[in-house]
Amino acid sequence: MAKGGGGSGMIWATAEDLARNRPVVLSLYRQILRALNSPELPLGYAARLAKKAECRAIFIFGAEERSLHNIRDLLDTARHTLGLLNRGRVP
Repeated sequence: MAKGGGGSGMIWATAEDLARNRPVVLSLYRQILRALNSPELPLGYAARLAKKAECRAIFIFGAEERSLHNIRDLLDTARHTLGLLNRGRVP
């Protein structure tokens, strides 16, 4: 497996890369789940549960990802989604 890292040009994540991203991923996951509970979102109970299940599935899928580019894309998408939720919009 090729070594990853900041500017090395390699595409595979090392254990260090994964460990460095773990707190960020967990924080984004928790923030998104909290934002989905907001009463400002126009969602019923069933829709809220469905969105939480969708979020959980995406993060479980992302936990198995080893490509640095895909990990970066997933984090960018999570940040964008959180921004939409904080504005009261459903992604």
